[in-house]
Amino acid sequence: MRHLLSRPSAALLVFIGTFIYGGPLLADTQTERAILERLTALEQNQRKLEEELQAKDRRILELEQRLGESPETTNQAHHPVAGVVAVPEATPAIAAAPAAVQQKSADGKDLPDRFKPGAQGFVIADTPMGSLNFGAWAYTRYLNQNALDNTYTDSFGRTFDLDLRNDIQFNKVNLTFNGWVYDPDFRYLLYTWTNNTSQGDGAQVVVAGNFKYRFNKALDVGVGIDALPGTRSMYGTFPYWNKVDMRTMADEFFRPSYTTGIWSAGELDKGLTYKLMLGNNLSQLGVNAAKLDGDLDTWSGRIQWQPTTGEFGPGGGGGDFEMHEQLATQLGLSATYSREDRQSQPGVDDVNNSQIRLSDGTRLFLPGAFATDGAIERATYQMLSADAGLKYQGFELSAAYYARWLDSFKAEGEIPEEDLFDYGVELQTSYMFMPRTLQGYIASSQIFGDYGNPWDTAVGVNWFPMGNRLLRLNGEILYTQDSAVGNSSAPYLVGGDGAALNTNVEMKF
Repeated sequence: MRHLLSRPSAALLVFIGTFIYGGPLLADTQTERAILERLTALEQNQRKLEEELQAKDRRILELEQRLGESPETTNQAHHPVAGVVAVPEATPAIAAAPAAVQQKSADGKDLPDRFKPGAQGFVIADTPMGSLNFGAWAYTRYLNQNALDNTYTDSFGRTFDLDLRNDIQFNKVNLTFNGWVYDPDFRYLLYTWTNNTSQGDGAQVVVAGNFKYRFNKALDVGVGIDALPGTRSMYGTFPYWNKVDMRTMADEFFRPSYTTGIWSAGELDKGLTYKLMLGNNLSQLGVNAAKLDGDLDTWSGRIQWQPTTGEFGPGGGGGDFEMHEQLATQLGLSATYSREDRQSQPGVDDVNNSQIRLSDGTRLFLPGAFATDGAIERATYQMLSADAGLKYQGFELSAAYYARWLDSFKAEGEIPEEDLFDYGVELQTSYMFMPRTLQGYIASSQIFGDYGNPWDTAVGVNWFPMGNRLLRLNGEILYTQDSAVGNSSAPYLVGGDGAALNTNVEMKF
């Protein structure tokens, strides 16, 4: 359709004038002027059509580029913290959300084109200058801890009363806005995250985000708040877990958390991805800038390989909801280093806090933590984790190992330790008893340390009533032995000994 019109010759003008007006064009100046005005208008319309076609060509090229990306190289923009994150607790390693595969409801009907659950959510705007998507994740939880022991005695013989809960909470809400602007390689993530069980505490409401620019497939640079990739659960898997917004005890005990920093991520080869991040501290949510030291020496990195199929389901998360017909496998290795200050540690109930604790649950920086008059002011945290998993026809099995070193203590007063070493293991398995509908799972872990060897085991069931991940109903019985972790947003309670019941209704789009 382009260039169909060009300026006609004089002879052609005579012919057109004769045809339209019944006489020679040049014989009538007024008629000539009218014809030229018509031709000018036609040329203007042609240029306008050409500009519109060029804009559509550019948009088609951008969509083709986005369609060519692998789902496993997308950012879990919907888990910013926890993701927060993906956030949010997205975030896979690299970032631009791909054009989503057409989703289907339980009856097999296509969902609307502007609703793309998972990577984007609702598409609010999609223009040649940028895009805007809206997503949400939230859940309500009933928690009953009445079967736990009422008191807990730590490894130093100190006894504490436990505040057992039996309540219903609309636990968390995460609202995300993401997309690209000016250049499809420049993406943004903005989110609001609430931790409703900690009303009134620091970081109960988080408003944050990050920017990313993709130079190429292997180099995607981001800056802002994101997850330190110290364990598998911190590598964009959220919320694709067997549990609802809850890790195993060992993962929660050893992992780093979310902080402000700069990172690089990418795909080195098919199924081989990495992320390397420099951050302010192990967990900045709930910590203001005045409490951070000036060293900027928190490092975390992960390399992950999916050798057989080049993918491991959405975000590389848990469960085989997708019912893999070929054996899918995944291997991961993570390392984290940080010099931590007592002031830079978040509060106990701050959203997704990562408290450094002894294996009996005692906070390392607590005055008198070792039952002496001493208090640790600074410490060096080093942690390694390794994990492996497989999925096949609805069955999933995964395992993880954690090791943590604490040393280089700077203390006031006397403390009995010069360094500490703890390690732990985790095992999870799940099976889709009814494809895309009913799943059962078991998750267990144990921590081994100088101040106790706590463990946990959870047995649960997930029901997806719509045949997709938009809505999940979950029920779980969690047994803990002298739990080393706990905060108000999770079923764990520090020192908890016994069984707890939690049921959840989760929505994610």
